[in-house]
Amino acid sequence: MPHILVAGKLHPSGMDLLRTAPGVTFDYVEEISETSYAPLIGRADALILRTQPLSAPTVAQGKRLKIVSRHGVGYDAVDLPSLNDRGIALAVVGDVNSVSVAEQSMMLMLAAAKRAVRADRAVRDGDWNWRNRLEAGELSGRRLLILGYGRIGRSLGRIAAGFDMEVRAHDPFLARQGWPEGPVAPIADLHHGLAWADVVSVNVPKADRPVLGASELAAMKPAAILVNTARGGVVDEAALVAALQAGAIAAAGLDVFDEEPPAPDNPLFGLDQVILSPHIAGLTAESAGRMALASVQNVLDFFAGHIDPRLVVNGDQINGARQA
Repeated sequence: MPHILVAGKLHPSGMDLLRTAPGVTFDYVEEISETSYAPLIGRADALILRTQPLSAPTVAQGKRLKIVSRHGVGYDAVDLPSLNDRGIALAVVGDVNSVSVAEQSMMLMLAAAKRAVRADRAVRDGDWNWRNRLEAGELSGRRLLILGYGRIGRSLGRIAAGFDMEVRAHDPFLARQGWPEGPVAPIADLHHGLAWADVVSVNVPKADRPVLGASELAAMKPAAILVNTARGGVVDEAALVAALQAGAIAAAGLDVFDEEPPAPDNPLFGLDQVILSPHIAGLTAESAGRMALASVQNVLDFFAGHIDPRLVVNGDQINGARQA
């Protein structure tokens, strides 16, 4: 009988599925920290993990662990090599929150273009004449460059088309594998695309270095808007602050940060041309239910022997480890 450890508060739909699943037992720790669930991992055959880290020392304590199921699609905080060494599968939930993230990206674009923070403050402060400065702009007819044209990027492209934006995308991986059919054409050279765009939306995984650093930000138009709903560190945060302060780009919308939550003295807080949200792009009531169900179902399917291999991010590595 597999024993499952649920680490982090799960939507009731996922817990209901777990409670009604035959032949499994579980522990449930609502607190989102590694120290809160680590003492229980030694008895777990499976771990359902929210956003907290999973370090190599904790993996080492999981002597029975066979699968980790992430409540989401990213796994930056998971020590993947330690899972590979042990032949432990790492599963993600697939396409359950792409619409939520794409909608957040679009909202941040709109709020940045309309200077929502300044508009709100003007009303509250009684500065009605702010409206006559004509700082608010339109997205219709503007050029949008999407960095990363996966499920989220494609959802965003469809939404942006409804605002009559001209949409292009930059995705070297897809350019090699075969560009998907549709109206969005690829831009091969990143700097060329940045110079072309009025709005840039970042929708790529985190890499070893920022995708957008000082050089890339310098290629953007002074009137451009940058939106990041991907991961902190994909955009060089210090370089972005400098570009905004210097007027090298006009505005930004950020859902992710280098440090989460940001420190109280983060210079972004002093920039009213920036719209901020607390890493909620993929976390709506609807997507939370879908992620909870999917993360539990991955575990159940794994022990039933028919998990979707497309959701196991280290399938090749763990198969090799098991054969060694």
